Amino acid sequence: MRRLSRHIGATVFSAITIALLVVVGVDAIAAIIDEGGAVQRNYYFSDALIYVVTKLPSTIYEYIPFSSLIGCLFGLGVLATNSEVIVMRASGVSLLRIVYFVIKPVLLFVLISTAVGEYFSPYLDQLAEGRREYLRNGESTRGSASGLWNREGSEFMHFNAVFPGGVLFGVTRYQFDKDKALREASFSSRATYNATENLWVEENVSITRFKEDRTETDKQITRRWTSELTPEVLTVNVLPPNALSISSLYNYINFLELQNADTAVYELAYWRKVLQPLVIIGLVLIGISFVFGPLRDSTMGLRIFVGVVIGISFKIIQDMLGPFSIVFGFPALLAVLAPVLLCMGVGLYLLRRGG
Repeated sequence: MRRLSRHIGATVFSAITIALLVVVGVDAIAAIIDEGGAVQRNYYFSDALIYVVTKLPSTIYEYIPFSSLIGCLFGLGVLATNSEVIVMRASGVSLLRIVYFVIKPVLLFVLISTAVGEYFSPYLDQLAEGRREYLRNGESTRGSASGLWNREGSEFMHFNAVFPGGVLFGVTRYQFDKDKALREASFSSRATYNATENLWVEENVSITRFKEDRTETDKQITRRWTSELTPEVLTVNVLPPNALSISSLYNYINFLELQNADTAVYELAYWRKVLQPLVIIGLVLIGISFVFGPLRDSTMGLRIFVGVVIGISFKIIQDMLGPFSIVFGFPALLAVLAPVLLCMGVGLYLLRRGG
């Protein structure tokens, strides 16, 4: 039985890996073509390649559920085509045990998905975005149409590029008085966060102070800047909610609740990430049920086609329920959980009929 478990596990694992490589490869090619249109001075095609490669972990995270579905259909389909499934059932191996053998390698992809989404893709996505904006805008004062704007009290700030770990390039700060009149504008080529003292250190600072009848200019090699802005807050502002880690989303949701602010978008992203393992298991379960049920005697091409249709349909339902939960105010957990429960329900029903 152990040899049978290894055989099924290796077949399914190889099939999921192949499906993941194909899907991620196609997406990467499309991303390179799309990013190639943004090539300009100081941002070359090689930089576009680096950008796409740096964002590959987030692409892998996004496509693991879909690839798991296709891989299970393909791997079990190979076993069914070679009549190995029939031999297993004739030898007394229960359908439940075969499902268990298939789920085991899938759990490895669940762990990979969780690790990538929590520890790798948020950091690398911010690195990719920061590097691209730095190459485009550099440390100069131009490029305010892109980058990141932030407000703290009566001060407005713009950053050309934000790197992970608390490194800013092209920092422009505008300070206004209570009458909304501009009192000081400054620009620094770079600012780094000092976690020990909880402050920023600006470099190569040019300062212009606006008096009632004149302006004063000043230059400083370095300047200490005390602010409530932290690298963690910048990460939340730079990346879209679906690119943040579970811990970052949880902390930011709590922060927004304290401010009586709307948390719907971040709650939706949070539950999608938390329930990602269930999404993978649900899609795999429905894939297994199709191999033992309606697609038992089908060709491999039809199985893969059905898998693609199921995956796209699941994505459409998920993308529809998410915005609906925000607009109509029903829980984000329900919007994420409903398609998963639907997949599991259909899968268990078909498995019961097939068994």
